[in-house]
Amino acid sequence: MKSLYKIVAVVGLSLMATSCFDKSKPNYQFFPNMYEAVPYETYSENDAFANGKEGQLPVDGTIKRGFVPFEIPNTTEGYAEAKANLKSPLEAASIDAEKGKELYDVYCAICHGKKGDGKGTLVKREKFLGVPNYKDRDITEGSIYFVITYGLNSMGSHANQLSQEERWQVTDYVLKLKSEL
Repeated sequence: MKSLYKIVAVVGLSLMATSCFDKSKPNYQFFPNMYEAVPYETYSENDAFANGKEGQLPVDGTIKRGFVPFEIPNTTEGYAEAKANLKSPLEAASIDAEKGKELYDVYCAICHGKKGDGKGTLVKREKFLGVPNYKDRDITEGSIYFVITYGLNSMGSHANQLSQEERWQVTDYVLKLKSEL
């Protein structure tokens, strides 16, 4: 008889525990913000930021991690200064010619051509005209680095795509192409 009471008690407790469960509405919700996110209207004022209107700006004078500022200004005088004085900080042993060629092929060859002759795919399709041939230009490593960093005429800046070291490697490869023409 005692075992019958135990069986009835266990069955009764199980029925009582499972009868309150509803799959469409669980009883407990851990981290409700994960399930029911608060929607924000795009470009609207909200209290997520301290000033209530827009995102936070970085503190004045800060720079992003890994960024090395380029001290020469983006002016004609800055170009002349870079052309005359700027030298590569990379040692000859640390220059990777294959990496420079690979980066040149990705970012430069589409306009300047694989050989640096100014006959890239976009020039052949007449999307850009007047892309210089390296042989015809009086270029130095400083002027090449300056132009890659800031851009010149139709060419845009590649400072966001290439790190400082990668820009110097492309510069080295461009000088190699110039010597081969």
